[in-house]
Amino acid sequence: MKTTIRNIIIGAAALSLGACGNQVDTTRDISAADSDYQSVLLEQLIDAQPGDVIEIPAGIYNFTRSLSLNVDGVTIRGAGMDQTILSFQNQIAGAEGLIVTANDFTLEDLAIEDTIGDGLKVNGGENIIIRGVRVEWTNGYATENGAYGIYPVQTTNVLVENTVAIGASDAGIYVGQSRNVIVRNSRAEYNVAGIEIENCIGADVYGNIATNNTGGILVFNMPNLPQPGYHTRVYDNDVFANNTENFGHAGTPVASVPAGSGIVINSNDQVEIFNNRIADNNTANVIISSLHSTGYSSYSVQADFDPYPEAIWIHDNTYTGGGTSPDGLELTALKVTMFGLNGALPDILFDGYVDAAKLVDGAMPAELRICNSDAVDVLNADGPNGYASPRVDTEAFSCALEPLSGVELAFAN
Repeated sequence: MKTTIRNIIIGAAALSLGACGNQVDTTRDISAADSDYQSVLLEQLIDAQPGDVIEIPAGIYNFTRSLSLNVDGVTIRGAGMDQTILSFQNQIAGAEGLIVTANDFTLEDLAIEDTIGDGLKVNGGENIIIRGVRVEWTNGYATENGAYGIYPVQTTNVLVENTVAIGASDAGIYVGQSRNVIVRNSRAEYNVAGIEIENCIGADVYGNIATNNTGGILVFNMPNLPQPGYHTRVYDNDVFANNTENFGHAGTPVASVPAGSGIVINSNDQVEIFNNRIADNNTANVIISSLHSTGYSSYSVQADFDPYPEAIWIHDNTYTGGGTSPDGLELTALKVTMFGLNGALPDILFDGYVDAAKLVDGAMPAELRICNSDAVDVLNADGPNGYASPRVDTEAFSCALEPLSGVELAFAN
């Protein structure tokens, strides 16, 4: 099954960046039929100097190869995500649509469509702004689509705002192994993972809409990467009806995410989930799990990797529906056995794995606990015992933690 969704436009918020740098001359009339524009833009990217602003007029422009930029201090600006469209439908060389290895980079107000691989990849660099950008696979969701839509990795000081990501076979908006991250006021739809924060230190995810993905918002730690992640706030988001079948590639981390997952925390620490509106995610509105539940624990994992989610606080969210049609035979059987054919799994599902080495008198230290201050139940699936004795154990999670501090970026007013 493939689902096509078109013309989802989120208006970019106005943010004055000042008149710095040189304006690149793009005044000539370039239409979609102008076969020279690929070479024109490639030349502009190669010749770019710090401070340049490359303006791409409204139009649909066709590319057969990846674009790349490795010069600091460059802005690439279109006329709007529904006006300036870079189409890679006929791409024959490269994988990404645009790959950037530079500092002080801004991309805004354009669309990237139908790349072979990732739509936009920013690899390394500081002070990255991605604003008013749409990345989409227009054929609908499919395993053959590129893995990541918007993909900053190993970056510092990152702002992703007013963006749209549709159809990625891994994550629509993905920020990995980065520090000081804000993802806000964006929409992710029909991806395997709508928005994913992986192995990041210091991230705020707020004001977003995640719907029709397999999983809405993911906060993951994965092993064998240079940086473990912690300190993420997920708040004031709308996370609903993320029930699309998992169409990810087998063996990838997101391939283990059950369809119908709202917010998922896996192996990550210091995560605060609050003031979200979470609804109608058919497996569970919130899932908290360890690496042991992903199948990855059977692979070679670095010795110092911590697979357990700790210091998690869930509070002041609103919940509607959810849990009525979990993905997979095991979860379906669990629901029917515990809650009846017409019942539902509780809003919060915990796999039950804890680090026994950290227990003090049989209990986790207060600062490492998983805490739920919402008036909803928590189901402990009893993973360590082969899921033999799952139980609703809400009282065991009734606690609170200190609020996490927010991320501050000088250019994110």
